[in-house]
Amino acid sequence: MRSKVPADRRKAGAEGPPAAPEAAKTRDAGAKGQVAELASLDPTTRGLWEATPAVVEVPKRGVTQNMIGVSPRMQRVFRMIDKVAPTESTVLITGESGTGKEMVATAIHLQSRRAHRPYVIVNAAAVPESLFESELFGHVRGAFTGAASDKVGLLKRADRGTLFLDEVAEMPLAVQAKLLRALQSGEVRRVGDSESSRVDVRVIAATNRDLKRSLEEGRLREDLYYRLSVFQIELPPLRERREDIPLLANYFRERFARRLGKRVTRFSERAQYYLMRYDYPGNVRELENAIERAVTLAEGPEVSEHDLPPAFREARLPLLQEGAAFPYAETMTLAQLEAEHIRRVLVHFAGNTTKAARALGISRSTLWRKMREYRV
Repeated sequence: MRSKVPADRRKAGAEGPPAAPEAAKTRDAGAKGQVAELASLDPTTRGLWEATPAVVEVPKRGVTQNMIGVSPRMQRVFRMIDKVAPTESTVLITGESGTGKEMVATAIHLQSRRAHRPYVIVNAAAVPESLFESELFGHVRGAFTGAASDKVGLLKRADRGTLFLDEVAEMPLAVQAKLLRALQSGEVRRVGDSESSRVDVRVIAATNRDLKRSLEEGRLREDLYYRLSVFQIELPPLRERREDIPLLANYFRERFARRLGKRVTRFSERAQYYLMRYDYPGNVRELENAIERAVTLAEGPEVSEHDLPPAFREARLPLLQEGAAFPYAETMTLAQLEAEHIRRVLVHFAGNTTKAARALGISRSTLWRKMREYRV
């Protein structure tokens, strides 16, 4: 027979933790509370996941060469691509790492009259300084030690096509000067050669650097900057276009589920909450990697919050609740308010600028600039 537990012991909780169904209800209520809190704090997130179909069907104006976005800022980027692609203008693409600068350059090339011509990509940050001139312009045999044969430079390989210079601010100054001359004259001269040859190249450049700072520090030639920035496209960070997160997340989920042969069809409410809340210092690339991990770990048709990277579930600075005391004097100027808030956030994260910038919703370079400006 099953022994009975006295009523007073049951009331006092002597049997131990509550029954599993009650614990589950508590966890569900907590998760739903967090989702409700998110929706109430940021009205733009309401209904975004419900409005995003399980099988992603990207609107016609929501995609350009695999770039996805329905937010106003991305729609503006798409319109700029449509306008500049058919021209011969040089283009400078700026934005944080992971925002899709190479995808924009590729979209411009594929929509241009040079689409069926060579498309050459150069990552300036990956080329050793001593070899940069040879890589870009080529060399003749015997031009320097190790030059055992003639070499065609990347500018010449891109003749009649497009050259994409990624991380252009990382180019050595001497090479910047020679590149400027080549763009202005339409001629290139190989290292060790006495004669120049004609090239017809459209140049698209990109950087994640603060170009004004690079100009001030003398790491980027001003004349080259103006030559490259005939038409400039700035890509917004993902944290500034959160309405695109559900569309992107579902797109990546479908893609990786198909690749892995798994039937993962949705995100849990709590996973949606964390995906919408996170600030994505690595932007779309970080979201893509996170969804690949999540689909790989998912044990059923639903991605849970535990399948996401741990960073997505880190505690954030609490927001002011209704009726809470405002921590700053109402007589402070906006500049004083910003400076004081930056100090508080830095103290909260023990001086970790990466975490502080993420919590503030700005890039680390912007945080450093404000710290210098306010002498924090």
